[in-house]
Amino acid sequence: MSTQPTCDIGLIGLAVMGQNLVLNMESKGFTVAIYNRTTSVTQKLMEDWGRVGKNIHAGTTLEEFIGLLKKPRKVMIMVKAGAPVDAVIAQLVPLLEAGDIIIDGGNSLFTDSLRRDRELKEKGIYFIGAGVSGGEEGALKGPSIMPGGDPTAYAFVEPIFTKISAQVVDTLSHDGRMAPCSTYIGPNGAGHYVKMVHNGIEYGDMQLICESYALLKEVLGLSAAELHEVFKSWNEGDLESFLIEITADIFSRIDPDTGGALVDVILDKAGQKGTGKWTLQSAQDLGVPVSTINAAVEQRIVSSMKQERVFASSVLPGPEKIPFEGDRQAFIDAVRDALYASKIVSYAQGLALIAAASKEFGWDLSIGNIAAIWRGGCIIRAKFLDRITEAYGRDSHLVNLMLDPFFTEIMTSTQSGWRTAIEAGIKNGIAVPAFTASLGYYDSYRNARGPQNLLQAQRDYFGAHTYERTDKEGSFHTDWFGLEEERLKPNEHAAPQGDVKFDTGAVSEPTHTK
Repeated sequence: MSTQPTCDIGLIGLAVMGQNLVLNMESKGFTVAIYNRTTSVTQKLMEDWGRVGKNIHAGTTLEEFIGLLKKPRKVMIMVKAGAPVDAVIAQLVPLLEAGDIIIDGGNSLFTDSLRRDRELKEKGIYFIGAGVSGGEEGALKGPSIMPGGDPTAYAFVEPIFTKISAQVVDTLSHDGRMAPCSTYIGPNGAGHYVKMVHNGIEYGDMQLICESYALLKEVLGLSAAELHEVFKSWNEGDLESFLIEITADIFSRIDPDTGGALVDVILDKAGQKGTGKWTLQSAQDLGVPVSTINAAVEQRIVSSMKQERVFASSVLPGPEKIPFEGDRQAFIDAVRDALYASKIVSYAQGLALIAAASKEFGWDLSIGNIAAIWRGGCIIRAKFLDRITEAYGRDSHLVNLMLDPFFTEIMTSTQSGWRTAIEAGIKNGIAVPAFTASLGYYDSYRNARGPQNLLQAQRDYFGAHTYERTDKEGSFHTDWFGLEEERLKPNEHAAPQGDVKFDTGAVSEPTHTK
């Protein structure tokens, strides 16, 4: 085994994702060094790969592994997020030199990436936090890669990431050229932040699909075979996406033990790894509503309460199921509209969150470029990401996806079906919280005046928090416990007559006058 520095990049952590990334890199012409804490894993892989002539070299120690790498050394870590990443970095730092590059390709919390970038920079070592999406197959055949870090360091890894990422037709060029699903995202923690929000949108997508399934199964009584046909047809239209495609496939699978549909014997208890929760926490910190993602995360938590739900089902009443007597295809189309509109809301919320983080952390992110690299390789890849890329191409400062003319038209055309589907869920006692949360966000966002004027009055009543007025500038407080004559009499009409001016623009800063 050669110990000369001949390898273009090294990878630590040889679980399936790590293995597949190594094979991907090697297949694209790069020489790869590998290291795993468990030496037997490395030895077994080298035996297997050696038989087929893979250009991969192994280090049995970290020192030997580092010695295989060309300078500046590029080391990619693919281990569990959190303390394991810090442990590997601590072992690497004494072996590296100024100008070397550490790449964290796991699902790390972006604040950890901010810290690691700062700490390594003090030692002269570059750090790149790279979100990698696409699962095991994506890692092998081409994932979506979201790298954040110092642009100088990115220049060294860009040729590798560009080649190993998924390649899609660049619809914006109109000449059929291919574009990589990897681009420089921004400084320090930006890459992992974008990957976090990607995963939050993924949570929303999956829950919306589950609610579509529940409505079609419970209201229409569709079998797994019929559901397969519905989702297959949806995947041939505007809803074409990886998640719709695999959903259609899932409904076609037979359980060998029972001979029935495999999906029907899978326990309704969902797991999660934390990125959805992180998205919600960041959204709260930045004051950005992400109600669709929130509903999706909460439903995973509720699903985990299986024993409680089984008991509650025998105690808590619900409405009698209403036999469906309408146009079945029309209802299928209504559910499809609800899914499409809610999906747009989920993306609108996620992209608004990314924009808010970009401003908060000074990242100067390009939403259009981010949408473009989600078009292939990643779990949320979908046909309509082309349309999102085009929307931000028309207006790079688009404040909300729904305000782009293309998406405004979709929200208009799907609205009736969206409401019909939710109504059917409510009347039949079928939980559709992500559909409902999405519509609630839409209705709140499109209304120039909401009921929170009452909320501000309540806050001022019990806490003297003050309020602003629609008819003059300033900040005001009412003595709610004042004289009786200040109150409306029973026969007085509180509603003003004639035209009323409502605030339709930005709210002015309070001047704290009374």
